[in-house]
Amino acid sequence: MILLVTAALLAITQSRDSTLDKIQARIQQEPGAQVGLAYIDLASGDTLFLNADTSFHAASTMKVPVMIELLRDASSGAFAMDQRLMLVNQFASIVDGSSYALDPSSDSDTTLYHRTGQRVAIDTLLRLMITRSSNFATNTLITLVGAQHVTRTMRLLGAQRIQVLRGVEDGKAFEKGLNNTTTARDLALILRAIDQGRAAPERATREMREILLAQEFNEKIPAGVPQGVRVAHKTGEITAHSHDAAIVYPPGRKPYVLVVLTRGITDGTKANKLIADLSSIVYARNTSRAGAETTTHITQ
Repeated sequence: MILLVTAALLAITQSRDSTLDKIQARIQQEPGAQVGLAYIDLASGDTLFLNADTSFHAASTMKVPVMIELLRDASSGAFAMDQRLMLVNQFASIVDGSSYALDPSSDSDTTLYHRTGQRVAIDTLLRLMITRSSNFATNTLITLVGAQHVTRTMRLLGAQRIQVLRGVEDGKAFEKGLNNTTTARDLALILRAIDQGRAAPERATREMREILLAQEFNEKIPAGVPQGVRVAHKTGEITAHSHDAAIVYPPGRKPYVLVVLTRGITDGTKANKLIADLSSIVYARNTSRAGAETTTHITQ
């Protein structure tokens, strides 16, 4: 029996080391790249962390915490999801309260700018915030729920480092270094809470998963898994930063969570390919193991 256990542990260690070797070798192909990665297998408890507690500019991944707060508030009766909000392209800087407007050319969804001055349902804004990464929808919803409340809820879910301070394109805040930040581990914990139905009442977490599954930008983690594998995820991009945070649903087993945060790559296509390749390595690890629980944590 001792020999069998020892052999099993050796096999686990070799698998772990092989995965890390592949991940680090791929990262090294991109000079200057910095990567934070967190993997949690919700079937076996197997985990893999690489610089998982290093803070990165959150870019649009912060829209997942906003979604959680929004649906928690709606579930408590604070407002109805079919309630309509007036669209006004004017927002207050967290630095001094001065007004700023969003630039449509910097937004991945421009449809809402044609509806300025109209009322749009909260549910519509939520879906555009996640599936099309609409900045206009995001700032409108953060004004509704409050950034400080979003961060407070993340703490309740066990995410200790993520900071949601403000909406998008607050230039004065950016100049002072007041940015939304996250770690790979915190995003992984949040996604795990969504999948396990702990982020909000069960009906709300089901809706979160459905919205994340409808994501329209699929060049990163989904590109690294076989066609047809469902991926519920949210991407994020800002200058020299490219991220993806996902719940991956391999056929025939429980899902796993994978978060990949990158910075230092100025070519967006190369950053997408790196994330897709790391996703492929992790998918191969996951599908090759029905396996025992292990944890690997490396900080560079």
